[in-house]
Amino acid sequence: MKIFVTGACGYKGSVLVPKLLRAGHEVVAFDAMWFGNFLDPHPDLTVVKGDVRNTDEIDLSGVDSIIHLSSVANDPCGDLDPKLTWEISCLATMQLADRARRHGIKRFIYASSGSVYGVKEEAQVTEDLELLPISEYNKTKMCGERIVLSYKDDMVVQIVRPATVCGYSPRQRLDVSVNMLTMQALMNGRITVFGGDQTRPNIHIDDITDLYLFLLEHPEHTGIYNAGFENISILDIAKMVTKYVPAEVVVTPSSDPRSYRVNSDRLLSTGFQPKKTVEDAIKELIGMYSQGRLSNEDRWYNLKWMEKEVVA
Repeated sequence: MKIFVTGACGYKGSVLVPKLLRAGHEVVAFDAMWFGNFLDPHPDLTVVKGDVRNTDEIDLSGVDSIIHLSSVANDPCGDLDPKLTWEISCLATMQLADRARRHGIKRFIYASSGSVYGVKEEAQVTEDLELLPISEYNKTKMCGERIVLSYKDDMVVQIVRPATVCGYSPRQRLDVSVNMLTMQALMNGRITVFGGDQTRPNIHIDDITDLYLFLLEHPEHTGIYNAGFENISILDIAKMVTKYVPAEVVVTPSSDPRSYRVNSDRLLSTGFQPKKTVEDAIKELIGMYSQGRLSNEDRWYNLKWMEKEVVA
C-alpha cells in the first residue's frame, strides 16, 4: 500500500514511518520539518519537505491511504499564532480531504486529540459526550474531525482521539507530562508539579503508532476512537518517576483546570490491545538518557522552538 503521511517527521511520525516501512508499505513522508528530519533513508520512503497549506506541493499520485498527523501541536503553540493554527490544523485538513476524494483515495486516518472534550466532570469520557473545546488547538481539532467525517460516504474515515503520548522518539518531545517529569528528575533531581490532582489519560508512543497500523489493516472499524489507557494524576506520574530516579517532588499551585478520564472501551472492542505502559515509557526514557541518546534540547519543546524559529 502507498501511504501519504503528513507530519511524518514529528514526534509520532518519526516512530510510525519506520513501522509502516517494516510492514512492507511504500511511504511518502510529508512535513514542514520545523524541528528537523530524523527519518532514516529507505528504498520505499520518499521524504518531501512541504507545507500542508500549499496544495500544489502535495502529490497524491498512486496514494492508497492518508494518515494525517500534521497540526500545530498542543495548547500553548496553538495560542501562539491562532491564524497559523487554523490554517494548518483546519483549513489544510479540508483541502487535503477534498483532494483525497478527487484522487479517489479510499482511506483517511485523522489524528485528532483527546483534548477536544474540554473540561469534563464525568468519571469516564466516552466518544458520545459533547465536545466543548477551550483552546485554539482543541477547536481546530474538532473542526478537522467534522470536515473529515463529511467525506465518510466517499472513503473509509477513521478518527483517533489520542491521550497524551509518552515515550521515546527520534524527534523527541519533552513538553508532554510523562517525558517532561522524567527529564526534570534526570537533570535536576527535582520534579516541579503544578497542581498535581489533575488526572490525564496517557498512551505509550508505541501503542499509538501501532494503532494507526491496526486501523490500516482493519478498514471495517470506522468512525471515532478514543485512545488512552492509563488515567493517572500528574502527581502520581511524578511519584512513579521517583521509583527509578531519586528526585524531590515539589508541588506548586496551578491555573490549569483540565482534568479528565478517557474511556477507550470502543477501541478495545475492535480487538486492539495496548502493549506498553507509562512505567515502560519512563524506564525507556531513563535508558536512552543514560546511553547518551536523549538530551535536553530546545527543539524538543514545541513552544520554545516555535517562538524562536517559526513565528519569530
